[in-house]
Parts: sequence; structure tokens; C-alpha cells
Amino acid sequence: MRTLGLIGGTSWASTIDYYRIINQLVNERLGGLHSAKLFLFSQDFDEFKANLDTNDWNRIAGDFSSYSKKLEAAGAECIIICANTPHVISNIVQSKINIPILHIADAAAKAVIGKKIKTVSLLGTKFTMENGFFQERLSNLGIETIIPDVDDREFIHKTIFAELGKGIFSEQTKKRYLSIIEEMSQLGAEGIVFGCTEIPMIIRPVDCSVETFDTTMIHAKAAVDFALE
Repeated sequence: MRTLGLIGGTSWASTIDYYRIINQLVNERLGGLHSAKLFLFSQDFDEFKANLDTNDWNRIAGDFSSYSKKLEAAGAECIIICANTPHVISNIVQSKINIPILHIADAAAKAVIGKKIKTVSLLGTKFTMENGFFQERLSNLGIETIIPDVDDREFIHKTIFAELGKGIFSEQTKKRYLSIIEEMSQLGAEGIVFGCTEIPMIIRPVDCSVETFDTTMIHAKAAVDFALE
């Protein structure tokens, strides 16, 4: 079994899901008392958010490169960044280390292709929805991406940091998310990519009339595939 290197803390709530899912899947596949071999570096989310607020991607890239180097030195054989937004700088981090980063958008794109879906809507932070790094990797496999309008993007972004990242899940917020998803469906989205690891905590597949793609689950499965290859 290969050893995984996880960078978590963005947020701690979704990092718990990564740890749980990875270990559950390893146990399901290997049986007995098996669990995953991994190292976890959990950062202070407030420090990360402060750098986001000032758009200091150089600092973020430096921090994640440092975390990745520590995990590599400890014996990790790949890096899993347990959040979507930090993948903005994943190419920079990859250039600083000698082990692969398992990119969350690549894993999501394969899942979308597996469902024979050609058009999806992407929900996440404004950085994820507007930066283009996620859409580019989907486009490489022939998948078109549409995103919500400005007001809806602002609402999603705000609630991710003010509510979901703090473990706050209100019915009012859930209703607005479902309304946005329905609107995206009407605009042609055959599937919805939850491009934020907190969104699956408030929206479940059974809540939606279209196919949904939980990037936390998809990414965790990709990590287990790597570990058990």
C-alpha cells in the first residue's frame, strides 16, 4: 500500500470527511482491520483565508509548497489537497516536489465522463468558479462548464466561508442552493459539480433532480485508487 500525504484544514470539517472516506474505502477493499497509510498536515484555515482576502496567491503557493515538501520528506508518495480552491496554485506546488499531486478536477472530470455527461455547472468559491483552472481540465475531456450569475456566485462564496466552513447548515441556505441548481439545470447543465468540499455537507444527491458530483468523495476515491494500485 502506498502512503498518502493529505493537506487539510480548509476546512477541518471536510478534512474529517476525507479521512473517514479514505479509511472506509481501504477497509472495504482490503477487509480485516486494514486502514490507510497516510500523513495529514492540517493548516490554520484563518491564515489561509487571510491570504485569500488579500489575493496573495504567492504566499498561498509558498505555504502549500512547504506543506507538500514536509509530507514528501515524511514518506508520502503523493499529495492530496483536501479542498478545491487551493488547486489554483497546484501547478506551482507540483514544480516544487518530486511526487504527484492528485488533482481534484482531473478526478471530477473522469467521473463526469463516466456518466456520459457533456455539460455541467460548477459551484464553489468565486476563485474556483471564476479562475478557470477547473473548467480547463473539464474542457480537456470535452466537457462544457457553465457557472451561476454574479449574484449567485457571491451568495455561494459568502456562505461557504461564513457558514459551511464553520459547520453551519441552515435550511434557508440549502433552499437557495437548490434554487441555483435548478436554474443551472434549466440552462442546460446535465450535472452539477460540487466544486467545494463543504457543499456536499448541505446538499445531497437525493435533493437534486440532476446528477451531482461530490468532489470530496470523488477525490478520496482517487486517493484510494492510487494507494492500492
